Amino acid sequence: MKYRLRVNGGTREVDVPRGTPLLEVLRDDLTLTGARYGCGRGQCGACFVLADSGRGPRAVASCLMAVDQAATVQITTIEGLAHDAGAGAPGREATLHPVQEAFAAEDAMQCGYCTSGMVISAAALLASSPKPSDAEIRDALAPNLCRCGVYTRAIRAVKRAAG
Repeated sequence: MKYRLRVNGGTREVDVPRGTPLLEVLRDDLTLTGARYGCGRGQCGACFVLADSGRGPRAVASCLMAVDQAATVQITTIEGLAHDAGAGAPGREATLHPVQEAFAAEDAMQCGYCTSGMVISAAALLASSPKPSDAEIRDALAPNLCRCGVYTRAIRAVKRAAG
């Protein structure tokens, strides 16, 4: 079936079977590889993307969201968080999202596998709660599993982005 997806501010058309996981469509059909396959059950956060149905973005597991569900919302991947400020023109590059900048500044990554999901979770939190408490930050990052253990630095990064 053909689906029109609103991804990262643009519209993309894909022809995939109904029920195909959004993660598979993003990676295989749209070559957006920032969302990663982790557990395949929505329990690790590696595949998180932002889904916005008009009530504000929320972090969702793209491994569990079917393409037909994704066609009803605006999807933002880790690649779409950065703002294009004329990238490609001499001397002009994309501007990172404040959460991306904060994660880099706080060195809140090691192997990087979970980083895109954590950044997505943090961006969703800050969109709904610009000055979150420590407990809100911990709750927002709780679904994201990190084998390297960067949780303390990730919390600092979210605080920095909120500041």
